[in-house]
Order: sequence, then C-alpha cells, then structure tokens
Amino acid sequence: MTQLTAPSVPSTVPAPSTGTSTARPDAPAVDALGGPWPASARPGPGGDVLVGGVGLAEAAERFGTPLYVLDEAEVRNRARAYRRALPHAEVLYAAKAFLCSAMADWVAEEGLGLDVCSSGELWLAASAGFPAQRILLHGNAKSPEELRLARRLRVGRIVIDGPAEIARLAALVAADTPQRVLVRVVPGIAAGHHTAVQTGVGGQKFGFPIEGGDAADAIARVLDQPGLELAGLHCHLGSQITEVEPYLQAVDALVRLLAEIREQHGVELPELDLGGGHGIRYLPGDAEFDVADFAVRVTDRLAVRCAEAGLEVPRLIVEPGRALVGPAAVAVYRVLSVKHTADGHCFAAVDGGMSDNPRPALYGSPYSVRLVGRRSEAGAARVDVVGRHCEAGDVLVRDAVLPADLRAGDLLAVPAAGAYQLSMASGYNLVGRPAVAAVKDGRARLLIRRETVEDFRLREVGR
Repeated sequence: MTQLTAPSVPSTVPAPSTGTSTARPDAPAVDALGGPWPASARPGPGGDVLVGGVGLAEAAERFGTPLYVLDEAEVRNRARAYRRALPHAEVLYAAKAFLCSAMADWVAEEGLGLDVCSSGELWLAASAGFPAQRILLHGNAKSPEELRLARRLRVGRIVIDGPAEIARLAALVAADTPQRVLVRVVPGIAAGHHTAVQTGVGGQKFGFPIEGGDAADAIARVLDQPGLELAGLHCHLGSQITEVEPYLQAVDALVRLLAEIREQHGVELPELDLGGGHGIRYLPGDAEFDVADFAVRVTDRLAVRCAEAGLEVPRLIVEPGRALVGPAAVAVYRVLSVKHTADGHCFAAVDGGMSDNPRPALYGSPYSVRLVGRRSEAGAARVDVVGRHCEAGDVLVRDAVLPADLRAGDLLAVPAAGAYQLSMASGYNLVGRPAVAAVKDGRARLLIRRETVEDFRLREVGR
C-alpha cells in the first residue's frame, strides 16, 4: 500500500535544467503541446513533458504518484482573460470545480469573487482570508447552520434556491442589517454535455421554474421580507457548454422576467447572474468556450433586450469554474501492470482511478493520455487505461493510443485534470486522495499532501 504513504520531500522542487527558457502561459511556447494541455506545456528531455518549466517525471519522482500538477500561471492568465473580456461584469470563480487555500489566494489577487456552495468551501475561503463581501453562497439544500455561518461571516450574496430558504434566511436577519440575495430561476433551456448536469430545465432539484409561476411567487415572497434585499436573478444552465447561444436564450428569458417584476412590483433589479458551465477541451479536437465571443454577444443582447423593455441594464455576473482551473492541471499516474487478454484487449492499470477522477464512470467523460518520462520507438497500440479499484467501470481513458512497449513503472499524464476530479474524489477502497503540486517559473511546491491510511484511521472514534 505504498501509494498511500506521503513521501518525504522538500516543499519546493527545482525543475531539471534543460538549457532553454521557461515557457510563459501568456505567450505560445516553442513546441507547445496545445489542445487540452496547459499553454506552458512542451516536450522536455528524455520524453518528459514540462509544465510551467517543471518536468512531470521529475515532479512525480519527488512527490510520488498519483500527482496533480497545477500550473499557477495558467489559472491566473485565464482569470485575467475573463477580466479583460468582461471589464464591467463581476466574475466569480466557482469553487466547486477545485478549491484550496492557494487557489483562493490566486483568485482574490486577480480580482475575482468566489462562488461557494457549502460550509466547507465557505470556511476554507474565509480561513484563507478571502474577502467575505466577494463571496456568493448557493446550493439547493443549504442547512440552517450554513446560513448562520454565511450571516456571521457577512458574505456578500446568498442565492435563494428553494421555498424553505426564504423563511429560514429571513428569520436570521433584521431589517437594519439586510442580506443581499439572488433568486435562482430555471429558464427552461437545456445545455451541457450530459443530462446529469443540465440544470437550466425543469423537472430537477434546482431553482424556481419561470414557467408555471414558481419563480414569480418566490420573488414576491422575497420582496415581502424586510430583511432580504433582492439584488437580482440567478440561473445556471449546465456544465461543459461550448456555445454562446444558450446564454443568449437565457438573457431573453430573464429580461422578460425582469420586466414582469418591474410591472408587478415597481422595482428594477440591478444584477443578473448567468452562472457558469463554460466548457474546455478534453481532447485535442474539442471545441472550447470562447469568453471573448460570449462577452460581446451577451452584453450586446442584454443591452438590446433591456432597451426594448425600457429597463436599466443590470450588472452582469458570471461564474466560471472549470474554464479557469480545468486546463491548468495534469494528473500523473504510474503504471502498475499491463495485461493482454485473449480477445486482443490491452489494459494498463495505474495507481489511481475513479477515486481521484470519477468523471469517466459518472458521465463517460473522454480524456487524452500521454507517456512521459521516457522515449519509445515502439509502434502504437490501443490501450484501456484503467484504475486500481474494484469496479469494472473504473476506466480512466478508453482506447488510448500509447506505445506498444508500455510497461509497469511507466508514467502516464492526463491533461485537463483541474476541474471536478479532486473536488469529487472519494476514499473508495481506502485509497488516499493524491497530492497536489503547484508549478510556476520552473519551480514546484506542494499545496496538498497525499492522504494516508493514518488519515482514515484518525476518523475512527471507537470499535
């Protein structure tokens, strides 16, 4: 069970000398890998891949595997791209994609707010010193304790997601210290890569549907509460959306609702939150969400629709998560065994799997994979890269093209690993969650240590 033991390593790892300058993620690197890889990724010596100037094989040797290598500059540059594209909007990082104290620091320093959906995410952000007024709390099942914590920390906004939250939150506030809230509405727009994450349509657990009047009823109830200040409307259409059109449809639906609110209640709401769900590349040929195109088309559409309705243009809020951190991380695994079956299948089993990346098992999500750390002159073979867990569905990459001489001890790197992997990780088979190392300017530092068997044992209180 050596994979559960955190190696004794220095907190900072120098990159191996390559004789070349470190690639910057804000400019194309020489021989950049492109596609789903961080912008700084490029081939290194001996078959290695450099990310942020750090060799993945070198990092794996120092920190152990499985290992998540997170490119700090990629995160920051993607945050800056949103700020440039949407200078008059508010950009909130969706912490559910991945959160640690360092990530909170980077987001705060780049001028973004933070979108959290649990007391755990809220506590971590607060402990990291993230400004509470720049935090938005939402989720479909907030507990009384979470609402009390949000009030105590004085978070900037809370999203009302269900009827019970209106009275529950109103009971916690006084009219002289109102809580700014958004009401999450369901515009009836299907978008996203899988039905499990299409949250803009009716018949699921989130928000108040516009059709049928639930949204209008909730808005009226909130406006009747003197301790609640209705700042605007919120919606979230889904995840891994790569087209702008669904957001334009959402603008149309929400502006119509804003006009109805003014007509019925005599108030104009100053904020409109279109959520996130912006898609990234997982495979080289995938489409990727174009934030610049989104910014132009959505802001133009919002201005036109508001002018038609005689409304002031509300301030736009967006909540990218995956789009900031997904392409910034690479997962590195060590091959434990290679098995050839009688029917011609080849399976390469690695030291991680569905416990650190459940997305392929949950959604059939595709990934690319690459051998790192050695060169191979062998031909190509079709390989299923599988995990170490006791599930037939524990497959990380199906039908991958890898060297035919792949063997135990080799290192495999999976790009686009930053979002909804570690944040959804489990302790299945008591396999500890991987370590996370940040890389920048040719150096690496450990952000999160590897989870160990002792961590599991310490949770036990009796027998």
